[in-house]
Amino acid sequence: MVHVIVTVLAAAWVAFSAYAILTRAAWVVQPLTTYGVPSSWWPWLGAAKAAGAAGLLAGLLVPVIGILAGIGLVVYFTGAVITVLRARSYATVVYPVLYLAPVLAALILGASA
Repeated sequence: MVHVIVTVLAAAWVAFSAYAILTRAAWVVQPLTTYGVPSSWWPWLGAAKAAGAAGLLAGLLVPVIGILAGIGLVVYFTGAVITVLRARSYATVVYPVLYLAPVLAALILGASA
């Protein structure tokens, strides 16, 4: 049961992040520009997050899909952490970690279930 709750919350959190980048929310656009992420990548990044969120939810029915989605999202948000660190924006590295942590928890719980 804990796995289901964590997975649903992680998927909702990632879906919110996808929505924010796809709608070009100012609080997302400004940092991405500062980090040097080309705006042409933003729709693809948002689509990757949306697919990952959907995959986490689908994994509740087909576990291998959830595990693959979780792995993809862990790679995605690890890349986000690296991007922030490369931009030397140490004060904001917590933000991608806030997305990485619940996805990692869902992945671990799902793999052990």
